[in-house]
Amino acid sequence: MTTHYPTLARRVRSQRELQPDLYGDMDFDKQPYRLATQPGVPSALPRWVADREPILADERTIELISTATMLGDTVADPLAALTAGHGVTELIAMVRLACREGVDAVLGAPPELVSFIEAMAATPDWVDAELVREGARQARIDAALLAPFVTRGAFIATFTNTYAALPMALTGALSGRRAARRVNETASFFAVTTLPGALDRHGPGFEAAAMVRLMHSMVRYNALRRSGRWDPDIYGMPVPQVDQMPAGMINLYLLAVRARRQGRTEFTDEERALVEFGRYRCFLLGLPEELLPTTAAGIIHVFHARAALLRDGFDDATCGELIRSTMDAYLRPGRTPFDRIADAVEKSYSRAGFILAFCNGNRDSARAMGVTIGPGDIARIAATAPFLIGRLLAVHGADRIPGLRWAVDRYTTALVERRLITYGRAEYVTDARHYTPAG
Repeated sequence: MTTHYPTLARRVRSQRELQPDLYGDMDFDKQPYRLATQPGVPSALPRWVADREPILADERTIELISTATMLGDTVADPLAALTAGHGVTELIAMVRLACREGVDAVLGAPPELVSFIEAMAATPDWVDAELVREGARQARIDAALLAPFVTRGAFIATFTNTYAALPMALTGALSGRRAARRVNETASFFAVTTLPGALDRHGPGFEAAAMVRLMHSMVRYNALRRSGRWDPDIYGMPVPQVDQMPAGMINLYLLAVRARRQGRTEFTDEERALVEFGRYRCFLLGLPEELLPTTAAGIIHVFHARAALLRDGFDDATCGELIRSTMDAYLRPGRTPFDRIADAVEKSYSRAGFILAFCNGNRDSARAMGVTIGPGDIARIAATAPFLIGRLLAVHGADRIPGLRWAVDRYTTALVERRLITYGRAEYVTDARHYTPAG
């Protein structure tokens, strides 16, 4: 019974009315098997991260995660369903044109497209636009200097659980070159959204968010209609909002953990700007406000709650294959000696970051999931860390000096733009012809 989040619950149930052909047979009041709400059931929350018992005793938290586990995207899903009549290429062209020039520029714009763009453009009252701009400026530093070396590792972390990873496995989009494309598209999205004015109504970040959101809905639609593999009683909703929250909020979670370790319960002004920027970016991706806390304690709690209620599971044919193909993917645009060296260095940092952040430094645990680190990786990190870390610290230090901030901003903006060239043109599409029942 819904007690604490009636608005969110109504949003979940409305999916059946909006798309009866897709969700008409789905029981939104039934908990899927992936939800582990009972004590003693292994979950995705490691003991070294937090205790699970207090979360299971919190009725409000259980209701939030359970409800959000059945939430897709009430405005993007109907739009994705139009691919049956319009085709993927035509639909993507309409979305891009609507983002750049407005829906009036789209001849015969379907009402689903109008509703989608209007929903994204309806900025909530809780968004502070000035804080968002300041947060984007700060985030641009890490996007330029840190993200290229950790994105792959963070991307891999989303594949460590069978129930959360299956949608991506079904798409077949993480094998061979498609694996590299997906990693680069992820890096491109998070980078482009930090550029000045990128999240404005007609900015490139707004468009990128629309494309990512549409891609997730296409995965959702095709998983239910074309894969023949998806069982809602086991997995719930494909790509639910609760599974998109970690990717969108991971940087805020790390920010909150750092604040807690420093004995603080409140964010600083600088951190508050980063939080506002992250929350607004997540709003553009379709996440409900209920999954976007503003406090350090709230962010940590929702992260841990999602993991505590996600049933533990690691299927090598699903998770292992996704991890291996992603780690093996070659991400550089060329094959020059510099490109090959840069690829090797980035992989070494990705392996180390994954092992430290998601395995608590346990190499055996990482190896069991397909991530290993060797002497060559250690040597590459040791050789490059003084420069990479030193540069990052120096730029952050310069950014704290008002007289140098303009120079830092020009430098990081130019560097992010160069990174985007390296990542290549992001397509943000999923092709049902590559869908597979494997996993």
